[in-house]
Parts: sequence; C-alpha cells; structure tokens
Amino acid sequence: EKKVQTKKLLTFEKISHIICVASGKGGVGKSTTAVNLAIALAQQGKRVGLLDADIYGPSLPQLLDLHEKPSLTLDKKLLPLMKYGIQALSIGLMIPANKAVIWRGPMVQGAFLQLLKEADWDVDVLVIDMPPGTGDVQLTLAQQIQVSGAIIVSTPQDLALIDATRALQMFQSVNVPILGMIENMSFFECPQCHHQSHIFHHGGARQTAQTLSIPFLGEIPLDMTTRISSDTGKPITIYEPEHPCSKIYHQIASKLIHVLF
Repeated sequence: EKKVQTKKLLTFEKISHIICVASGKGGVGKSTTAVNLAIALAQQGKRVGLLDADIYGPSLPQLLDLHEKPSLTLDKKLLPLMKYGIQALSIGLMIPANKAVIWRGPMVQGAFLQLLKEADWDVDVLVIDMPPGTGDVQLTLAQQIQVSGAIIVSTPQDLALIDATRALQMFQSVNVPILGMIENMSFFECPQCHHQSHIFHHGGARQTAQTLSIPFLGEIPLDMTTRISSDTGKPITIYEPEHPCSKIYHQIASKLIHVLF
C-alpha cells in the first residue's frame, strides 16, 4: 500500500499550548472573549500570551489600551508587550490606527506567521484571536502549526450558528481538536428588574454543541459593563473581578486548564 506523507507541524520550545478563539462571522464578541479568557487563564496561574491574528481589523490595541510599538530582543525577535499580566502582540501596534491594511492573502499569511514565529513568546498558553471566517490565516495556522485546540464563539441566533458550524467543521477537517463552544450575548438581564430578555434567541450554541458532540463551555450575557470595559481598554476580568461575567470567564478558563494540563 502507498504510504501517505504527512507534514510535520511546527511546535515552539517556549509555547506549551496554542489555542485559537474563532468564529464564523464578525460581531459576535470573539475578541472580547479572547482577551478576558487570556486574562482569566493568567489570573489562575498560567503564563499567557495573546496574539491578535486579525490583520485586516486588529482590535487588541483598543481592548487592552495598548499603543506602543514592540521592541526587538538582542537576537532580533519581536518582544511581546506586557499588559494586565499577559504577553500581547498585534499588527495594530505597528501601523497607525486609522490606516487600512490593503494586502493580498500571501502578505496576510506572512504577517501572521511573523507575529507567531518571530516573536519571543515564553508562555504556557498562547491564545490566538482569529479573524472571522475560514480564510487564509485559519488554513495557514491549521496546516503549519501544532494547535492544541479551537474554541468557537457564537451568538444564539440561527444565522451566527450556521457560520459558527462552518468554522467548527473547517477545524475538524484539518484535525484541529475542538475544545468547545461558547454562546456569547446569550441573554440580556435588565439591571433594574433583573428580567432576562433573549434578544438573539437563547440556547442555540448549547444545542449545536450537543448535536455535534463537542463540549459546551458556557453562556456569556449581553452586558453593558462588559461592552464599556472593552471600549475603554479596561477588561472586566481586571477591573470588576466579582462581576458575573468575570466569574463566567473564570469558569471557562478553569475548564480549559483542566483539559490542557
């Protein structure tokens, strides 16, 4: 029988685990989720890095209130910036905030790989905030890098779940383990009467996870405090650690630590 040649995936001496936080479409709160999960992992004792892989629309500088350019180490590697107890890198730290990135696929792949391979990461977990969809960066990551697993973020509405399922199936098709699914904007709780409104439907991600036999990691509500904290670069897990959303991020982080370590 003819032997099938399999390409050896790249690993990193100073990165124990790489996990990617992905979604099928934009606007589901994936980046806010990635930031707060990274911080929660660090607050639970892990050395954590956060890589913003969205070359066209980097959001990490805004979410972490980071605006300085990374420096170089003596051996010419990018030195990730430290903020809120995590190491962080984004193409948005190297280009003006109001400048559009107008690059074709190969340049985007090259920029992503440079941020990953040519940076001085030294972490237990590198969280990669993926761009939405199933494009060049996702395939480059899956085909070249040894990834411990992917987390899929979706809102409960049917349209988002269709796209989230596509993203999930893409990772499965390239043998990236699925660590679980998160339902973001799961419900809105009125701060006055505490009534829960299911603005985007409810429970769809949990049902999808059950149907596809993957772990369901948790429900995060649509929350004004979380939105304000993201817009001002003050993650809720840092500035309001007792907030219900902060506790949910910590619960999810605990599940990930249990699986990875």
